[in-house]
Amino acid sequence: MTLASHAIERAAVHPLADDAALALTDLAATDLAACTADLMAAAAQRRDAAWGRVATFSPKVFLPLTNLCRNVCDYCSFRRSPGQDGAWTMRPDEVDDWLVRARDQSCVEALFCLGDTPEAVFPSYRASLAGWGHGSTVDYLVWAGARALELDLLPHTNAGILTNAEMARLEHVNASLGLMLENVSPRLCQKGMPHHRAPDKRPDRRLAMLHAAGELRVPFTTGILIGIGETERERVESLLAIRDLHRRHGHIQEVIVQPFRARPDIPMHDAPEPASPELTRAVALARLILDDDVSVQAPPNLSPASTAALLASGLNDFGGISPMTPDYINPRHPWPHLDGLADACADAGFQLAPRPPVYEPFIDRPGFLTDAMRAQVRRISARLAPMRAALARPRAGASA
Repeated sequence: MTLASHAIERAAVHPLADDAALALTDLAATDLAACTADLMAAAAQRRDAAWGRVATFSPKVFLPLTNLCRNVCDYCSFRRSPGQDGAWTMRPDEVDDWLVRARDQSCVEALFCLGDTPEAVFPSYRASLAGWGHGSTVDYLVWAGARALELDLLPHTNAGILTNAEMARLEHVNASLGLMLENVSPRLCQKGMPHHRAPDKRPDRRLAMLHAAGELRVPFTTGILIGIGETERERVESLLAIRDLHRRHGHIQEVIVQPFRARPDIPMHDAPEPASPELTRAVALARLILDDDVSVQAPPNLSPASTAALLASGLNDFGGISPMTPDYINPRHPWPHLDGLADACADAGFQLAPRPPVYEPFIDRPGFLTDAMRAQVRRISARLAPMRAALARPRAGASA
């Protein structure tokens, strides 16, 4: 048995040690590709033992509070500057309207996703905030989160880099917070690389925020972005960094493995997208590296033909799916219909089930939610019962 085979066999039961995980990336590309099936099988075994054969998702409304951003990433089609075609900042009445409609369409999550600190560079945006009675984006997010809670929705906010004080404020009106680590490699910030013009994508800044969120005991979502010029080793180093932070603080509830998707209006419009074997190997490595209590997620709309392969790679969650708003980050990739996704899961031997934006273990974990938030999470989560029952019905064409 080779050292790689031995490490993979052991990883079916216990997370890969740092040296074993990094050693896999030292294999020749052909040898690593040849290991992919074994990695997937081991990851699926770990997932089955920890999470069972249930694949979850969060019914959400996607609210891009603003797409103004001070960073310029070469793979991003979401970001705009004021006056640019497609620039958009949601007014308070628009936020309120979408929240009401989301509640009426059985959503439980209000995802607030926006650009990094646009008030730092755009005076017109600061003027808009002031006209609504807010001095900063975080002020606006605190209002929006409180309004979502009033309307029986659980906020999850991904607003880029936040200070400790800002996270502490948002913690009181959010069930969970998030920040994609993307990658720990400073190399990706060098001239000619995708993060060169994005000061908030510096790995030390993002790792510092993940660490601070752990100290604050915030249920937290993070993830890696694959296909932006990183190496296999840099992906593994990023997953190991996330695992290290979780082992110190116990706050990482889920890790997203998100593939780059090309669009015609970005600098990386002709960059190659990760193929399905590359994505499934990344998912499998995430499952084999991360501890069992951390969920592994990949967005189903970015790989609609790979549902079975993703499940076979150790995936246990599909993230947020909206019945009413597009994926504003990847608007060319529509969300799947739940019946179709449920059928695909059933064909692979899985049950699709809804969940709230904070995972069950964090609801009662000491120090992570206030008593008021805990009670609200429980009450709002109860609204998922009819959807859970509907998706649990026998699926036509499902394998026995």
